[in-house]
Formats: sequence, structure tokens, C-alpha cells
Amino acid sequence: MSSPLDPIRRRPLLLALPLLLSTACFESRSQKGEAAPRAVTPRGALAADELANIDVFKRIAPSVVHITTLATERDFFNRAVQQVPRGTGTGFVWDAGGHIVTNFHVIQDGSGARVTLLDQTTWPAKLVGAFPDRDLAVLKIDAPREKLPPIPIGTSRDLQVGQKVYAIGNPFGLDQTLTTGIVSALNREIESFNSRTIRGVVQTDAAINPGNSGGPLLDSAGRLIGVNTQIASPSGASAGIGFAIPVDEVNRVVPRLIRDGRITRPALGISAASEQIHRALRLPDGVALVQVSPNGPAAKAGLQPFSRARDGSIVAGDIIVAINDEPVASLDDMLTLLEKRQPGDQVTLSLSRAGRGRKVPVVLGSSD
Repeated sequence: MSSPLDPIRRRPLLLALPLLLSTACFESRSQKGEAAPRAVTPRGALAADELANIDVFKRIAPSVVHITTLATERDFFNRAVQQVPRGTGTGFVWDAGGHIVTNFHVIQDGSGARVTLLDQTTWPAKLVGAFPDRDLAVLKIDAPREKLPPIPIGTSRDLQVGQKVYAIGNPFGLDQTLTTGIVSALNREIESFNSRTIRGVVQTDAAINPGNSGGPLLDSAGRLIGVNTQIASPSGASAGIGFAIPVDEVNRVVPRLIRDGRITRPALGISAASEQIHRALRLPDGVALVQVSPNGPAAKAGLQPFSRARDGSIVAGDIIVAINDEPVASLDDMLTLLEKRQPGDQVTLSLSRAGRGRKVPVVLGSSD
């Protein structure tokens, strides 16, 4: 049986315990020797693939830029108008004249843009031209030529699945990030931001994240082989499935944007039937004509649209099934083939009308 004094009797023992522990720790420290940094183990030479990575980055990084898109805002109190950052992306130097290539969606809906070079100097940019169908845009800055090393241009037609690739960009706003991977697949199709199909797309597993858009995809020689544009990811971050617009398409579009400010697509002077009409009439693949502009290229070549007779029956018109023997399965196919040509060029249309085929030459007009 304990008495009211028992807790008081135990208190000296409890107070003594921290003192004993403190003394033990002090004695333990005093017995340790002097601590010193560990000796460095020599690493030897860098591996060949590491040297290759370093070389590509050092050579190409000066050609890669950081793009900040601006939006115009009005101050609530003093009504002053100012431009504020809206988003970021990547671009690269096309030529020493200050032309910068990026994705259209990087600058879409912006009121302005700033371009930051590797030396951290920032330059106002103006829009030279854009082609939403291929998600490409060209900006221009007035920086000194010595600050603008053009990126080396490669080809995409001879790419092979499995070859090594590099991506340089600004993911999540982190400047000059290098990622590596391989060509995962070729000839993919993705949808642009205006629902046009982009064909021949390069798929890669090099890590591509928001902010990489508009940046270069490079081969092991450091040549541009594509422009990083989209990722397939349920989370919005890199899942190892990235897509790049092939450089052969970029090299076709960019010079025309620099020269004309836009892509002027050659025209045939026709209106195409919708997919619903194709299905309803059970028409074969191709572009069925529902209207032919008077005095247009198609009218001059004798093309006829589908129409209705007085009794309400359908009068068969022409269906474009090929251009210069390249198959046309849809309107998108036809537009893609026409984009490769200029107004004034002559092409041969393969036509089908009521099951009978023929070929006719047509001189392309201007979409203006």
C-alpha cells in the first residue's frame, strides 16, 4: 500500500536520469576522433553515349529559346492597359535573320510574345505568320546575328524506329532541359487544334511535358527532325508518348510563312459533300462535288457537281478520287495534297462519275 509521500520519494530518481544520459552523450562525443571529408573516388572517362549527349546539348542549346506569351489586361483602378505573362513554351532559331519557329498553340490567343535566348537576354517578338493546320507559327526578333545560331536541319523521311533522339525545351518553365529517347513509331496521325489531320507524325518516348511545345526533336547528329507538339497522357504529364511534326513538313511550311505570312492553298473552285451525304448516297471514298464555282478551275475543266433532277432524283456528279495518281479518300486528303502545290500549277484529277472513271488536267487557282 502506497502512502501520499511515495511520489515525492521517487522524484530524485527521475531528475537524475536526464543528467546521467547527458553525461553519457558528452563522454561519447569526447571519445570520437576528428571527422574529415571522404576521399574522392576517381570516376574515369565519361562513357561514349554520355559524351554524345553533352556534345548535342552544348551545340544545339544556343539555338533553343524560351517563349513567354503575353495577354493584355486593363487595371481595374486606373484603367491602364498592360501586357502580362499568359503562358510559356519553346521555340528555336530558324535563321540568323531572327525568325523563331514554334507551335501555333503556344502563341494562340496571345496579344504579344517575348523570346528569351540562352544568354538570358529577352527580346520582344512579332508574329510573322501561322499555319494552324500544322500547328506551326513563325515569330521574329531583332537580336544581333551573333546571338542567333540557326538550328541544323535534318530529314524525317528516312527516320527509323529505334534510332536515338533528343528533346530540348522548357518543361514547366524550367529552361534548357535535355531529355533523351528513341523514335517509338513513324507515320502517326494526330489532330491539330482546328481539327485538321497532321500526317507523318514522329512518335517518341523522350520525356515531353507542358512547356516543351514548339521545341526541337533532334537526331543523334543534333539535326532537327521534328517539332514537339503533343503528348498522349491521362494525367497531362509525360507518359512516354510524345508526338513531333516531321521536319520535312516544317521545312515546307516555314519558308512560305516567312515569305507570305500565311499558307495560300491552291483552289479548285469546288464545294465538297459532307460525310453524311457520302453515307446517305453510299458513295465511294473520295471528294464528291456539290457545287462548282462558275469560271473556276474545276468548271473550266468540265467537272460537274451532284444535283437534283426535276423529279427529285439525284443526278450523279464527279467524285475526285486521286490527284496526280495520289489517292484521295476524304476532303482532308485533298487539302493536304493541294497544300504541297502553288496556284498556277497543273495537276491531273482522277474522277469517278456514276461508276465510270476519267482523268482531266486542271490548272490550280488561288484560295483568295
